[in-house]
Amino acid sequence: MPASVNDPDDPVSLRTIAEQLATDAAAFVRRRRAEVLGGDQMVPRVRTKSSPTDPVTVVDTETERLIRERLAQLRPDDHILGEEEGATEAAGGDGLTWVIDPIDGTVNFVYGLDVYAVSVAVQRDGASVAGAVANVPTDEVYSAAVGHGARVRRGDVTTPLRVSAATELAQSLVATGFSYRRDVRVAQAEVMARVIAEVRDVRRFGSCALDLCTVAAGQLDAYYEDQVRVWDWGAGALIAREAGAAVRLPTGEGAHGGPGFIVAAAPAVADALADLLRRAGAPI
Repeated sequence: MPASVNDPDDPVSLRTIAEQLATDAAAFVRRRRAEVLGGDQMVPRVRTKSSPTDPVTVVDTETERLIRERLAQLRPDDHILGEEEGATEAAGGDGLTWVIDPIDGTVNFVYGLDVYAVSVAVQRDGASVAGAVANVPTDEVYSAAVGHGARVRRGDVTTPLRVSAATELAQSLVATGFSYRRDVRVAQAEVMARVIAEVRDVRRFGSCALDLCTVAAGQLDAYYEDQVRVWDWGAGALIAREAGAAVRLPTGEGAHGGPGFIVAAAPAVADALADLLRRAGAPI
């Protein structure tokens, strides 16, 4: 693990740690998926995170524990908030809090679709200052440090990220996602039906973290979703913002782990998308 050469709380130093944690955890997830699910093919009986002994839950929990153990060595005084094991004492209070999603996109993980990620963010006073998202199957690592831009590493090549130059909502490619709750996803589908009529097209990839990174890379013009939690967007939202996206974060409970509404878009279409979402009935 590279050591900080200056201030250990500097965003660039924290980004380095987040990148390494996400990279190591992604390698662990790839190995464990092959062991518990038999390689690229889905085990038919495994459908979702249904119990503490479900193979998906097992890998999720093991991965988060791996990251927590590394942080205990590297950053013993920091707080941790994870999807699987919750918060350490006073997480989100004074000091730094590491926000972890060990597998974002678990359905894709089960089915062997190449869109699931490890997300590691570090926040100060509820705002992300550094973070990394590793796309597990592709080995791409997206990252950002506040005030220092966003980048993606593919193999040995690191490239700066920049949002698309979209100027018309009608010509914009937009991504979204859906809750696992039936009543909520019906309402979300009704919003999407109104949105799709006024944009180029809509995509649904199944990972909030990677959707945000795809906006940052300019491969999507915008993304919105309701019912996302801070571990879903903690790193990805910073990456999108540092790449030039206009980002609306969840407020209230959603900013502290509860479900909330997020939007990230190329700046020139952000206001038009927000207006469309309101007219469509989204809780923006």
